[in-house]
Amino acid sequence: MHYVVLQVILKEKLWGTGSGNLTSLEKTINDQAAKGYRLHTITTASSGSKGLGGGDRIQATMVFESLG
Repeated sequence: MHYVVLQVILKEKLWGTGSGNLTSLEKTINDQAAKGYRLHTITTASSGSKGLGGGDRIQATMVFESLG
């Protein structure tokens, strides 16, 4: 079995809820799927705020498993 581990940093929106860049996460997953990998595991962790107006950061760590 072959695995790939990737990490994406998501920045929370300043106003409201949800991430301001979920498209980055989606692109990472789709890119790996196109290479013949499937998402095996995903974990998230808060990495704190980057100051006034910066919003919080969330680290999404993903393990992809080779299908071939």
